[in-house]
Amino acid sequence: MKGLHHQTLNDIAFHSDVVLPGIKEGRILAGTDVPEEIADFYLEHGSKIVIVKLGKTGAYYKKKDGVQGTVPGYKPEKIVDTVGAGDAFAAGVVTGLLEKLSLDEAVARGNAMGAIIISSKGDNDNLPDRETLFAFQEKQKR
Repeated sequence: MKGLHHQTLNDIAFHSDVVLPGIKEGRILAGTDVPEEIADFYLEHGSKIVIVKLGKTGAYYKKKDGVQGTVPGYKPEKIVDTVGAGDAFAAGVVTGLLEKLSLDEAVARGNAMGAIIISSKGDNDNLPDRETLFAFQEKQKR
């Protein structure tokens, strides 16, 4: 049964434009914990953009055309609860892409959202509004 679940998740990812695995998911679903190999696995099967979450160090991305990069993470004010970090990251990336930000900027937004959400209890209690998000990013300008 375990293999069937993996295949189902991968089949969905193979038909997705953007895939957002973490290192642990990559190890389980793609058979590797090397970010570029995880990206290549999904790109070779039809995905267009793969963004691999690297935790506190940020995120690695690679596009079908070979463009790739790493976007550093943000330092959370404090770590209270890591539940919801991946969802907040995804929300940041997706809203950035919908707003036509560059991929670097969208991934940076995702990293910021993930860092903000883990500074409070719960998976969405501390989701920032635009003003709070931009202030957080400006405060930690790189």
